[in-house]
Amino acid sequence: MRVFPWGFWLLCVASAPARGDSGSKARSCAEVRQLYGAKGFSLSGVPQAEISGEHLRICPQGYTCCTSEMEENFANKSRSEFEAMMKEAGRSVQATLTAQHRSFDSYFQDLLNKSEKALYDAFPSMYGELYTQNMKVFKDLYSELRRYYRSSNINLEEALNEFWTRLLERLFKLMNPQYHITDEYLDCMVKHAEQHKPFGEVPRDLKVKATRAFIAARSYAQGFLVGSDVVKKVSQVSLSHECTRAIMKLMYCPHCRGMSSVRPCNNYCLNVVKGCLANQADLNTEWKYLMDSLMVVADRIDGPYNVDTVIGTIHMRIAEAISNLQENKDSITAKVFQGCGNPKISTKGSSSEDKKRRGKVTLEAKSSAQALEMLVLDAKGNLTALKTYWITLPSSLCSKKVMASSASDDKCWNGMTKGSYLPEVMGDGLANQINNPEVEVDITKPDMTIRQQIMQLKIMTNRLGNANIGNDVDFQDTSDDMSGSGSGDSCPDDVCGKRLSKSPSTRQPETHAIPKQSGRGVNGASSRSLPSASLLLLLSVAVIAPQHLWR
Repeated sequence: MRVFPWGFWLLCVASAPARGDSGSKARSCAEVRQLYGAKGFSLSGVPQAEISGEHLRICPQGYTCCTSEMEENFANKSRSEFEAMMKEAGRSVQATLTAQHRSFDSYFQDLLNKSEKALYDAFPSMYGELYTQNMKVFKDLYSELRRYYRSSNINLEEALNEFWTRLLERLFKLMNPQYHITDEYLDCMVKHAEQHKPFGEVPRDLKVKATRAFIAARSYAQGFLVGSDVVKKVSQVSLSHECTRAIMKLMYCPHCRGMSSVRPCNNYCLNVVKGCLANQADLNTEWKYLMDSLMVVADRIDGPYNVDTVIGTIHMRIAEAISNLQENKDSITAKVFQGCGNPKISTKGSSSEDKKRRGKVTLEAKSSAQALEMLVLDAKGNLTALKTYWITLPSSLCSKKVMASSASDDKCWNGMTKGSYLPEVMGDGLANQINNPEVEVDITKPDMTIRQQIMQLKIMTNRLGNANIGNDVDFQDTSDDMSGSGSGDSCPDDVCGKRLSKSPSTRQPETHAIPKQSGRGVNGASSRSLPSASLLLLLSVAVIAPQHLWR
């Protein structure tokens, strides 16, 4: 006979938390009504006081201020707001990387522009017709240099060789106007040019140094753009259905329960966000490699490759080469005649180029090394700060956007009521979410958009690794097979220099394995290689097909 009263008492105790501290009196829904209206929803049908919550599908089914329609609207709102948080955080990173690219790009373009202007200003008075009749040769050189820097599919070594060949042909004819020099004769002269070294050591030396500087500069600039593009595309990835429910429960269910002033528990928030951003966290490893690689190449640009000196003095090296040709004109002409025979005397008469040559002008290079040093220091500081972006994003969102409580708070929203949160915090990445208590995550179905961006990070890191050791890579197609034969960690300057100074008449830009990635930067290339484009396509089909079958 006492079972019924005791059972009835237990039911009363069990239902007590749903009504809060107000006892049997239903609590007012004024705060929820105010919030709901502020979010842009109509207050029609919104309860004035708590109602029974058996209809709820996401929030706990105790007494509630939310109808089914309100729960659905709050769920959609939480989804859009969380995605907006992601995009806002991403835009901040994008802005940082884009600003770094803009600063370096402006600096580098300015170096080229100043060198070209110095050439145009000084060469007419220095060389007379030697310059005025060959202006296009010089303009074409700077155009090719800019095209290469902007990632056009041209071979820089070939472009430099072509410049010296064209310049030699035209200067040889101008210095020997008394002869009728045919195109066939010029071809013969060019064949002997490497042996006679009419420009001295300038072409070889400039080719080695300029190639290294340009490879490093364009890879460095491209690295910032790739990083920014990856963040943009990843930030646009939509939330899953399971994540939307978890975010709704985190952000709006406390309002439905009449606990608008109770903040979410910090560890509860972390588990929700880590589950929602599990795929994004998998970017962490390759993202850190990219940041490290950019910092290593930055040191190269401001150090051994000496971009400021090499690029800023191109006009001076050309002037030095022309002076070498003029000073050794007679001996070089004699050697050419010996190898190719004496050309016919011209019937048009002769006029000496020396008569048209003006007095010598001293060329000076204005150093901007300090500006480059400041650029590199600023870039390295920002890159260091961004290295852990993907794994610190959940903590950042919880503390700054969701406004979660402190970790020690035992009177926070834990997903069910006001209290402490007991489950442990999950690790980072997809594989660590298998036991996530807040978000159902299928670790067998990685997000394909994010996997593609991971591959883009690998490809860019590979390019920077090659730039670090002075090797060129093709920038045209990021899906190209990047699994070339790796170059070891040790590539002394004299060895790399010899490799780059070989005739590039048939040489195409090289590709190499991904640089050794130890978290400390890129010191060379390792045996790790990227899959080919066809293999990537097959893998994508293999992953996507089962997903459609499971659905």
